[in-house]
Amino acid sequence: MSERSESTTGRAAAPKATAESEVVEICRDLIRIDTSNYGDGSGPGERKAAEYVAEQLAEFGLEPQIFESAKGRASTVVRIEGEDRSRPGLLIHGHTDVVPANAADWTYDPFAGEIADGCVWGRGAVDMKDMDAMTLAVVRDRLRTGRKPPRDLVLAFLADEEAGGTYGARFLVDRHPGLFEGVTEAIGEVGGFSFTVNDRARLYLIETAEKGMHWMRLTVEGRAGHGSMENDDNAITELCEAVARLGRHQFPLRITKTVRAFLDELSDALGVELDPENMDETLRVLGGIAKMIGTTLRNTAQPTMLGAGYKVNVIPGQATAHVDGRFLPGYEEEFLAELDSVLGPRVKRESVHSDKAIETSFDGALVEAMQTALRAEDPIARAVPYCLSGGTDAKSFQDLGIRCFGFAPLQLPPELDFAGMFHGVDERVPVAGLEFGVRVLDRFIDAC
Repeated sequence: MSERSESTTGRAAAPKATAESEVVEICRDLIRIDTSNYGDGSGPGERKAAEYVAEQLAEFGLEPQIFESAKGRASTVVRIEGEDRSRPGLLIHGHTDVVPANAADWTYDPFAGEIADGCVWGRGAVDMKDMDAMTLAVVRDRLRTGRKPPRDLVLAFLADEEAGGTYGARFLVDRHPGLFEGVTEAIGEVGGFSFTVNDRARLYLIETAEKGMHWMRLTVEGRAGHGSMENDDNAITELCEAVARLGRHQFPLRITKTVRAFLDELSDALGVELDPENMDETLRVLGGIAKMIGTTLRNTAQPTMLGAGYKVNVIPGQATAHVDGRFLPGYEEEFLAELDSVLGPRVKRESVHSDKAIETSFDGALVEAMQTALRAEDPIARAVPYCLSGGTDAKSFQDLGIRCFGFAPLQLPPELDFAGMFHGVDERVPVAGLEFGVRVLDRFIDAC
């Protein structure tokens, strides 16, 4: 009699579920929930995503809590008891909201979760429903197989990160800090992804620093009048000249501690000394990730919106613009002073949303656990620190004294423009990358 696994009805038994077998479908499920965050207080799918996450966790006996900061703006949090509860806890956080997407621009529907060319396509595939899916898949597998983490884990799936986190991480930190009691370290998005240097070295960039942000409104008051008449105090003209100066302005090169450490690691991997004063050559070496690293060498201020007027033959008395400003750790005061100098005295600057820059050192047992987990799955792996040009919910969690890292492990094909996936058209994540990620994340939890 041949040996084969059959159910009592004579049909082949379903294969045993594992983190690797579940992660892709969980990622697709999350992408299909439209959680677009338009930055105006709406978040149509965040409640649905929070409920989906809670169901995935409750299936194995956990009791996740859903916190709604405003109608529909929901986050899910759960604590998993570790083997040694005397040890400080670890936070694993991810956001469920995404930036909007125009389906007409995409190869595949951005909210369909299609699989094509070895990738899962859709808005949020890398920012950051991939990490949400990996976390859920790993935790479900550990619960299924009865494997406790070595210390308490707090999982947080958050609303509103794409608009600054007011209705998500910031709400929980301010209103429910007890959820994170005893937590001293955290991992989140935009780190742990690979950059292949050569066949002997693959760097995995771990985020240890983030630029701060100043989203601002610029206003110029002028003299209103008839469009057919000359006007030497036209608010639009004055504002546009100021915005053009700012848009073309290059802030001075500033090599922070984290960027210096990254360049040293890259120099060692390449066997070539990189000159921080000649960053054009260094950025050419980095290929697709140059756009991520290049913007961490300076403060930046990018005009993003303009507004003025209400009729073609009326010169308005006011014109406005919005600017996305980002500053390096330790350089906020310098940034604001230089900004005002470039804009000039006629421009009134108001803060729309601001948050600090953060930075931690690249050392300690948690960093060693990352390196160990990566190298177990990729023998040429080398974990290196880097600074993120944007911001994450880590800014809020740092206020609780939590040391934050970006570690959402992915092994990527060298040809994939990973940096271009963030908020870009045709966002996608390799299936093999997700499967690699759950193996690394599972090992990391064991080692942390």
